[in-house]
Amino acid sequence: MRSFTLHTKNAQPSAAPSKNVLVTGAVGRIGAYFTENAASRYSLRLMGRKMDDRLKRLERFGEIIVCDLSDADGLRKACAGMDVVLHLAGDPSPSATWDDLLAPNIEGTFNIMNAARLEKCRKLIFASSIHAVSGYPAGIQTKSDEPVNPGDLYGVTKCFGEALGRYFAEQEGLDVIALRIGAFQPRETAEKGPLKFLDGFLSQRDLQQLITLCIDDTRLKFAVFQCLSRNTFNRMDISDAMELLGYKPQDNFAELNPQLKDLGLDQVIAHNAGDASQESGLSSQ
Repeated sequence: MRSFTLHTKNAQPSAAPSKNVLVTGAVGRIGAYFTENAASRYSLRLMGRKMDDRLKRLERFGEIIVCDLSDADGLRKACAGMDVVLHLAGDPSPSATWDDLLAPNIEGTFNIMNAARLEKCRKLIFASSIHAVSGYPAGIQTKSDEPVNPGDLYGVTKCFGEALGRYFAEQEGLDVIALRIGAFQPRETAEKGPLKFLDGFLSQRDLQQLITLCIDDTRLKFAVFQCLSRNTFNRMDISDAMELLGYKPQDNFAELNPQLKDLGLDQVIAHNAGDASQESGLSSQ
């Protein structure tokens, strides 16, 4: 089954550009970076679980709202008047136990999707994870339309969010895009960090581009996109995002990391029919 569904012709009226965006988990690494770089493009409502210094620092970028994912009524108020919900909140730990994950990642994901539906938001963007497919062997590049294969319970909750998102999109009329986010890291990490990020690196500006493309898109009813940078070796295939959204990743871990950039990895022969250096063995006469 395809990992995306397009709106049928005339089924989705031409939508005005999305202006109002609710960001849950706004104080997290992804949320804070998105907020600081999107405030001039969108009208932001920034949600955190409690009013602390991290949330207060974001006040200059948008409206602040305090709400927990367990508060269904509060989430409706948070979603009221919003065009798009960017759902980043939840327990982000791959080592979390089921008891830790149940409330924020299972019940909370349902609560925010249902609130977005009830308040007639146009779209919800769900922060899934590479952990939804981390159970595959390291030598396999996964595609977005292949079966999920989580490597931990955290990944299980992301598979649940993707499935729940498809239900809300196909059955309840809320557009949902799930982003399987890789190793989200600043450029400095690629320049100085460990080689374990070689096939899973996702730069800040590349994810920012992807989220913006998803917010602005009006063709997709549902989609799962795998989110990595333009790495020489990628654990997840990103071609769907490039073809359907026009995603043009800028960064490549192998080019940024000093241990790798002088090895000429970009010159590795493709060994396929599209290799530009390959010549036909047939005579031209």
